[in-house]
Amino acid sequence: MAQFPFQQFPALSAIEICLHVFTQRIPGIEVSHAKAEVLKRLDAAHRESRRAIGIGDWPLFTAEQIHGNKIAIVDKADPGRRSGAASPPSKEFAGCDGIITKQRGVALGVYVADCCAVYIVDQKTPAIGLVHSGRKGTELGVVTNAINEMTERFGSNPAEMIVQLSPCIRPPHYEVDFAAEIVRQSRAIGVKEIHDSRVCTACHLDRYYSYRTEKGKTGRMLALLGLNPKL
Repeated sequence: MAQFPFQQFPALSAIEICLHVFTQRIPGIEVSHAKAEVLKRLDAAHRESRRAIGIGDWPLFTAEQIHGNKIAIVDKADPGRRSGAASPPSKEFAGCDGIITKQRGVALGVYVADCCAVYIVDQKTPAIGLVHSGRKGTELGVVTNAINEMTERFGSNPAEMIVQLSPCIRPPHYEVDFAAEIVRQSRAIGVKEIHDSRVCTACHLDRYYSYRTEKGKTGRMLALLGLNPKL
């Protein structure tokens, strides 16, 4: 069985209540195509990464990702399995850039290639959120919206949350340091524990895809987050 490159973040790995992954550039797969075709080509590798961390058979919920600030809520674990389907069910939330849930045994996913995947974990409730936040989404406060939704829907306390930022594009390769703004917004809403990978995707093309550097014809990293049903 092939081993595809991915990474995990120490701050999240230390939390037994959740499972997570952030995939990296997959060697040997041609990705100079439109997004839909690219995701088809990367699908097998992404599925293997899901299996590697123990969530291969979990339902997968993703966001359409329109660079907005709307947040979807997963309030039931199974979006509906098609009769005879060999793979776990999946659902994409239209018009959304973030997803929150307190359901166990479901995977939240966002795809990025310069934008930031923001992982939000509330250990106490427990509840989680996963957000796609680039320049536009950050300006619109998409991460703040996700935290507010978790507070209102689940009773989460921002002061008890952990926020983790993935690798994303940063100055000098991009004119706006939106990662720093995500950190500022998270802190302003009351989050005390914030971790930033501080890695620039455009600086490390051997490990990551970069939409800007590769002029829009590139792959996507898949960020995944789920609540462990065994705890």
